[in-house]
Amino acid sequence: MQASMTTIEDIRRAAERIQPYAHRTPVLTCASLDRMTGAQLYLKCENLQKVGAFKFRGACNAVFSLSDREAEHGVATHSSGNHAQALALAARLRGIPAYIVMPSNAPAVKKAAVAGYGGQITYCEPTQQAREHTLQGILAETGATFIHPYEDRRVIAGQGTAALELLADTPGLDVVMAPVGGGGLLSGTAIAVKALAPACQVVAAEPELADDAHRSLQAGRILPSISPQTIADGLLTSLGENTFPIIQSLVSQIITVSEAAIITGMRVVWERAKLLIEPSAAVPIGALMENKVDFSGLRIGVILSGGNVDLDSLPWMD
Repeated sequence: MQASMTTIEDIRRAAERIQPYAHRTPVLTCASLDRMTGAQLYLKCENLQKVGAFKFRGACNAVFSLSDREAEHGVATHSSGNHAQALALAARLRGIPAYIVMPSNAPAVKKAAVAGYGGQITYCEPTQQAREHTLQGILAETGATFIHPYEDRRVIAGQGTAALELLADTPGLDVVMAPVGGGGLLSGTAIAVKALAPACQVVAAEPELADDAHRSLQAGRILPSISPQTIADGLLTSLGENTFPIIQSLVSQIITVSEAAIITGMRVVWERAKLLIEPSAAVPIGALMENKVDFSGLRIGVILSGGNVDLDSLPWMD
């Protein structure tokens, strides 16, 4: 499936498909955040989504898009994060197996979550090559369908449903912001926003220490990150061949954010908005607080991408 074919109609169909299963997350405001950033912020709370992240939207759409014949063999992926949990839960809801390849050094809490949602875990060495090789063996053995965490058109369409809801609940936005890692959320967001509110800017935020999307947009070609080290561990993945062209054509700019600003943004949202978000979700807030771009007075929708936090290792406690 070519992601370039993803349309607003795909996103609308995805919204209908996942409606019985996914939460319609709230859009909340916070006067303190507005004062700190000089803008009017509207927070799309995907931290309150099932599995604690927007990833459930894409995984759910992909799983329920399968024909009965495809579905009977199950689904598979390699992931140590939110996509693994999302796919495991979506598969359980459809009553089919989910085969998840996870690196052996994945955090115990993530292993437990995937198993808790019914995922059948196979462990491998913590390298990309080992993950892909192990997955290929499982696909050959089971006939399962591979669901890529961000390159799959069905996943991109599912992720776009968050922006669809945001625009319906909060008309008249000047900017919609989302974090960017592999680009699935940003791609789906950009397709939805530009189809429904063409004058609205789509802006991404990315850690300075994992700035491949920013560099790729400037260079006009994909420049992958090499061993990125950022507290925003959900944004370590580089853009894909399918997500990059969408971002290149529809996203106005990508703002890079310091580690200090990410931590500050996360803490401020916890303290002032009373919302538990993970570091990756705090990246757009950090971008607004660093004020590299003047958004003063604008109405800005911010997709808070997730809320899966290791409570024993909070960044401001280091």
